[in-house]
Amino acid sequence: MSERVVLVGYGPVGARLVEGLLPAVRDGRIDLTVIGAEEHDVYNRVLLAEYAVGRMERDGLDMGDRRVAEEAGVRFVLGMTVVGVDRDLRVVRLHDGIRIPYDRLVLATGARANVPTLAGLERAQRHRSTRPALPSELDHGAAALPRGVVALRDLADAEHVRAAVSAGQRIVVLGAGVLGMELALAAAESGAEVVVAYHSAAPMNRTLDENGGRVLAAAASAVGIEMMHHARAESIVQRYDDHGQAWFDGLVCADGKVLAGDLLVLSCGVGARTEIASLAGLATSAGVLVDGSSRSWTDPNVFAIGDCAHVADPADTGPDGRVPGGPSGLIGPGWRQADRLAALLLSGVDVPAPVERPGVVMLKAEGIDVVAGGAVDADPFSHAPGCHGPQVTLWADPARGAYVKLVTVGGVLTGFVAVGMPRTGAELTLLFERGSELPADRSSLLRLDAPDVGMAVVTDPFASDATVCWCNGVSAGAIREAAAAGESTVACVKAATRAGTGCGGCVGRITELLAREGVPA
Repeated sequence: MSERVVLVGYGPVGARLVEGLLPAVRDGRIDLTVIGAEEHDVYNRVLLAEYAVGRMERDGLDMGDRRVAEEAGVRFVLGMTVVGVDRDLRVVRLHDGIRIPYDRLVLATGARANVPTLAGLERAQRHRSTRPALPSELDHGAAALPRGVVALRDLADAEHVRAAVSAGQRIVVLGAGVLGMELALAAAESGAEVVVAYHSAAPMNRTLDENGGRVLAAAASAVGIEMMHHARAESIVQRYDDHGQAWFDGLVCADGKVLAGDLLVLSCGVGARTEIASLAGLATSAGVLVDGSSRSWTDPNVFAIGDCAHVADPADTGPDGRVPGGPSGLIGPGWRQADRLAALLLSGVDVPAPVERPGVVMLKAEGIDVVAGGAVDADPFSHAPGCHGPQVTLWADPARGAYVKLVTVGGVLTGFVAVGMPRTGAELTLLFERGSELPADRSSLLRLDAPDVGMAVVTDPFASDATVCWCNGVSAGAIREAAAAGESTVACVKAATRAGTGCGGCVGRITELLAREGVPA
């Protein structure tokens, strides 16, 4: 008899699980039903900004192949909201009253954009306790966001941003994390007028140290973006059109300054969608609490993967009941969770979860190179040479937009920031990935970006074991093998290896590698 698996959520991580289960669906071992709140086929949310600024067409976002899955026997129930789970009867209840039984339930509900506590946005704030009754109520509170305010989490948001960029309108971005800065830089390059408002002293403060962020802010200002640091947003101002409809007109800060604009893009982080799990009585914290095999702490027949999953060991729960960590927020770990869960559901054997190394963050922007990894907040003057603890090396040339910070323990790189130093950043990425010791003369790394770089002896950034695609863990060697097998374009390499299908940050490296191999890309 087939095992009934119900998957709630049809985003990139859910689609990866569907792909992994197809062999068992075809031979009748698994009866798979996929429930999705959106009516669209699965698409890459990570690349929505690329589409929003006109760098990519709509079909470039498509992922997976629903037709192939349906032919294999997968049932899709799209445009539907799950409003309840009866774990005793093992039944999922949809908003229209339909009940779907399961033997194994997988939650891949992802995350939603945070709506900040600003006057004018109160009714759009959604609380975890809110119970959705319709798909349209899944991501907002008592009302939708005001006209002219978007969060860039779905295709509808992207269409609004695309129209504003095409018209050369003034866009206010609230929040200066990686996604906010990527959107701001891409929109400015495409002709929009852009202002970025953020509460911290420098952008990307969760990824970069303050000095690195300030160098990035200067580079953004140099390309025409208005960077507003220490901007504590308090409310929005609206205007009314000829039909009496209210539209966003400006962002009001605590100091009384009004940042006028035609469109406000909220880039204030995300929160895991845990409502279904909470209503079902499953343990939750920053996400649905699961073990290393993605199995719920509460129910062995329920699993969670992707941005809604908080992977933790119950033994790590603090005396106050708090659980450390949270969802990774990155597509790569979500895909690896989906792959391991597919293997478990196919074989019945738990696949041990490897320890995830701290991710490397690369800012996708034309002409502005930013890469960072690990913990970078160590104080450069807290330890004298020869003492135990992290050692910090700094180099800065703000006038030329260059900055490097290295954090080492026992000579091994544990954290780094590189702004405006592309070759040095690539070398540091490789050293960080391998857990290698840095050269005794740290300044030798800086010479990689010198005009006479050819004289320097460096690690080959395209060595066979060097990771090119961090989202899918694809090495340079695997891409070379694909190229040798006739996969001669970036699109072919994507299809053959999955490299470049996640955040898109490695596409340039794939192109360069193909060129080195003498393959036109």
